[in-house]
Amino acid sequence: MLVKKRYRARLSPNRKLFFQLGLVLTLLIIYIALEWKTMDRYVQEFNNVSFEEEEIIDIPLTQRIQEVKPPPPPPPAPERIEIVADEEEIEETVLETTETDETEYVEAVEIENIEEIIEEEEMQKDIPFAIIEEPPIYPGCKGSKEEMKQCMQDKINAHVTKHFNIDLAQELGLTQGKKKVYVQFKIDKDGEIKDIRARGPHTRLEKEAIRVVELLPRMTPGKQRTRPVRVSYTLPITMIVLE
Repeated sequence: MLVKKRYRARLSPNRKLFFQLGLVLTLLIIYIALEWKTMDRYVQEFNNVSFEEEEIIDIPLTQRIQEVKPPPPPPPAPERIEIVADEEEIEETVLETTETDETEYVEAVEIENIEEIIEEEEMQKDIPFAIIEEPPIYPGCKGSKEEMKQCMQDKINAHVTKHFNIDLAQELGLTQGKKKVYVQFKIDKDGEIKDIRARGPHTRLEKEAIRVVELLPRMTPGKQRTRPVRVSYTLPITMIVLE
């Protein structure tokens, strides 16, 4: 009985070691078996792969052809210039200087003389009666500038009313209504009536208007800048033609 107990006690410590070794061997066998099957499958697949030959295409080498440009045109031939001897003699023109010498005397024009020339040119023009500085004076008119203007107009209108033949328009058989004759004349530097012109509906009325204006008396001439000038005057003559 004692011997058996000792034998079991001796085997119990190695029991675990043998178990572990057996387990390791079993796992190793299983791993080798799995790897072997996997290797066979890879070999079989590799044998099934077919290799095709690649087609090699020869690409011919092309040579780049350069474009040939035409040669440039030849330069134009130079014009032939003939030298002809001058037969005629050329006269040289001498330019004289316009500069004045310091010793020369330049006559200065006085400004007063220029103003006088301008005033004389203005005095030769006709000045309208409406803008004259000093209007012509009709005989018997007195007073200021405006009063003498108004007096002259009244005197001329009274003169025309007195001397104009008012029955002439009726005798000419003109149509009924107002008729006007426009008369223009000038009072010259001596106060005389000059350059009488008339425009109306009939030549006989125009002549009658000129006749009446010619009867105006001599006046005191009008003045511009204290100098006598010609004054233009326009006179409308109105008449009414009845049935």
